[in-house]
Amino acid sequence: MKYLWIALAAGGLMSGCGVENKSDSVKQEVDKTIPSVMLNTNVNAPVAKKVPHEMSAHGVTRNDNYYWMRDDSRTDKEILAHLEQENSYVETVLAPLKETREALYEELVSRIEKDDSTVPVFDNGYWYYTRYSGENEYPVYLRKSSLDAEPQVLLDANLMSEGHDYFSIGSYAVSSNNRLMAYSEDTLSRRIYTVYVKNLESGEKLSDVLEGTSGSAIWANDNEHLFYVKKDPQTLLGYQVYRHKLGTSQEDDVLVYEESDPTFYTYISKSKDDSVIYIYHSNTDKTGVTLIDADNPTSDSEIFLPIKDGQEYSLAKASDGYYVLTNIDAKNFKVMKAPLNATADVSKWQEIVPHRPDVFLQSIEVMKNHLVVKEKENGMLRMVVHNLTSNEEKIIPTQDPIYGAYFNANPEMDTNTLRIYYSSLTTPGSIIDINLDTLESEVMKQTRVSDTFDSSAYASERVMIEARDGTQVPVSLVYRKDKINKDGTNPLYQYAYGSYGATIDPTFRSSWLSLIDRGFVVAIAHIRGGQMLGREWYEDGKMHQKMNTFTDFVDVTKGLVAQQYADKERVFAMGGSAGGLLMGAVVNMAPELYQGVSAHVPFVDVVTTMSDASIPLTTGEYTEWGNPANKAEFEYMLSYSPYDQVEAKDYPHMLVTTGLHDSQVQYFEPMKWVAKLRENKTDDNLLLFKTDMEAGHGGASGRFKRFESTALEYAFVLHLAGVPL
Repeated sequence: MKYLWIALAAGGLMSGCGVENKSDSVKQEVDKTIPSVMLNTNVNAPVAKKVPHEMSAHGVTRNDNYYWMRDDSRTDKEILAHLEQENSYVETVLAPLKETREALYEELVSRIEKDDSTVPVFDNGYWYYTRYSGENEYPVYLRKSSLDAEPQVLLDANLMSEGHDYFSIGSYAVSSNNRLMAYSEDTLSRRIYTVYVKNLESGEKLSDVLEGTSGSAIWANDNEHLFYVKKDPQTLLGYQVYRHKLGTSQEDDVLVYEESDPTFYTYISKSKDDSVIYIYHSNTDKTGVTLIDADNPTSDSEIFLPIKDGQEYSLAKASDGYYVLTNIDAKNFKVMKAPLNATADVSKWQEIVPHRPDVFLQSIEVMKNHLVVKEKENGMLRMVVHNLTSNEEKIIPTQDPIYGAYFNANPEMDTNTLRIYYSSLTTPGSIIDINLDTLESEVMKQTRVSDTFDSSAYASERVMIEARDGTQVPVSLVYRKDKINKDGTNPLYQYAYGSYGATIDPTFRSSWLSLIDRGFVVAIAHIRGGQMLGREWYEDGKMHQKMNTFTDFVDVTKGLVAQQYADKERVFAMGGSAGGLLMGAVVNMAPELYQGVSAHVPFVDVVTTMSDASIPLTTGEYTEWGNPANKAEFEYMLSYSPYDQVEAKDYPHMLVTTGLHDSQVQYFEPMKWVAKLRENKTDDNLLLFKTDMEAGHGGASGRFKRFESTALEYAFVLHLAGVPL
């Protein structure tokens, strides 16, 4: 459940590091049915006790024998002991793969540049960047007044993390006078942050401490007031915006805005010209923005445009108005310009980029003389530059037919240079600066994979697979040219997400090379529920159309097998969070298609979770999944909820992972699911459940440690595929 901004770890096997370049298929190299290492499958899996717990709604009574596994305090000794037993079971069963896991881990982390820095970003007189060094897990945050000046250390997360099993810096913000910095920390992985303030001239930490926040703190221009979002400690919804004055107690902070509708998320940010503080009101189907004058932080706020059902918009402020990306009379969005003094009167807005039914406008960036629009047509991305003085339009040229890109750190308004992050399935992530007048570009940095990595050894392509209702589903594929056979002998690793309108672009994940270089085809199924093909693609995969998400994934698998991209006996599926729900649904619907399934932090107990408003983030997602208080929505969710649909039958080999402190999908959902699967499944296949006892939704916090879970999954997949290291 919930947003997982899909942390597919960057890392992967380097071309030319010991993998033979054979054109023969993996099927010919090994006997796929007899893994070279035998696992310890003669040990008994943990068996959970059953305590009947009845829940009734709309004339339906469900008995949940594992409801007892929920403990919001995470202190119940019996529950913790059971999780530890599951972890011990994983380690016992996979003990023969210990060396494989260790080798994969070393392989994965070998692609991380140990001494590495981000490209400096210029903002308000300073260049800001982060630096990693040696074996350190965390970055050091720095700034300098010129590119050749000595850097000033703002934060050293390595020192700050000492004594913590988990550590994360949420964000930081420097005051307008460059003397103060507000930053936030999470030491539990519940995404509840504490904000601190540091004097950058003396290095001392101020007495101001803001607890229970979402992690963002925004400075007013008086260098004295901070705005932040406070979270409900039970639901973890950010719902209150406070104004804090330096030197005062948090108890004295002024409540600026309180969200009374629990279906909304609340965020804050600041306009590029630093003149306005934004409060965002975000619902699945409607949005709004409240404006605060950053020069007069104690003045009254005002709504940009009244919130209406089905109406969405986002803003980019310029000196003479606001550029508005909106779906008002535009299903796939258009760009309008609202005057500064009449934002609430749409009749006074000017159309800048019109709505086109076949083109989905995804995001915008505004500079002094340019508007850049990220848009998609037939799922293919392009970035269009609109010259605001000459009205010329130009498309930024790219080297790959299918790729992903997004605007990256563009804090300056008075510039003609756009910075983007660019990547494809064969091109490592790159930071590129583009001259918007000439479209000349400069690669400021490309992520290093290895000294021997050669992107030309790999190929990617886009194929369309027909779903059962006749809909064409786009699929992005990547493979190694000398390993692909297209004769039905390559193992397949299929990934998808498929919820919240989140578009999974075809970008480089170096970790996938550990599979690709061993003969796997990797596929991203752009199933309904995302927005790869526009807004309608999302709407056709949510609420009462959610089943399309699951059947699309199944039909993509069948299509790739039919087109001989995949060995039907060696198909593996992976998904996390809402993608874990996808995994739960497809193993109930079509378990015979998959040899192995990896479900990470899976949202699988849909009806129970969505029926409980006290569970973090539930109410904010009624318009994504439905509200079980409504009979029709209850019945539809029940028809696919993975936990409720478990039955006595054969399931594929499965690896399920979670984090004890997950704030998005609570640990007890996968814990219950595994227990119920163990009770009902009729096969002898592996069912492994691993809980990170220190981590939350995003996994471990360090840049190296997080690859331990990836190594575990890949050892699981490679073993089942019969593919040796």
